[in-house]
Amino acid sequence: MPLNGICLVSRNAERLRDFYQGVLRAESKGNDSVVRFETAGAVLSIFYESATEEMAPGSMENYGHGGFTIEFEVENVDDEYGRLKGLNVPIVKAPTAQPRARRSVWFRDPDGNMVNFLSTLTR
Repeated sequence: MPLNGICLVSRNAERLRDFYQGVLRAESKGNDSVVRFETAGAVLSIFYESATEEMAPGSMENYGHGGFTIEFEVENVDDEYGRLKGLNVPIVKAPTAQPRARRSVWFRDPDGNMVNFLSTLTR
């Protein structure tokens, strides 16, 4: 089954939308209930918590926030690291080599989700 997308539910969807517009350098599409970022691999959606509760009453009871790790492949992790620092993005782990011939930088979005920008290294 191909992954179609991931949806983050947020109490402050506008803040999360603005964050991802900056780090992904992409415009979002959407309305008062959901915004979407169409990436090469899948769609990243951000649902407004209030709209989600309205669509499915009781669905937000005991719902957690900030429990995802989202990965994006980038051309150059070190260049992205410099750009993220310029955006004052909270860095969790500076660029490092990872297993499986990858280099990555980890940071958090405003809701606490981990984001990993990674590049595949040539051997």
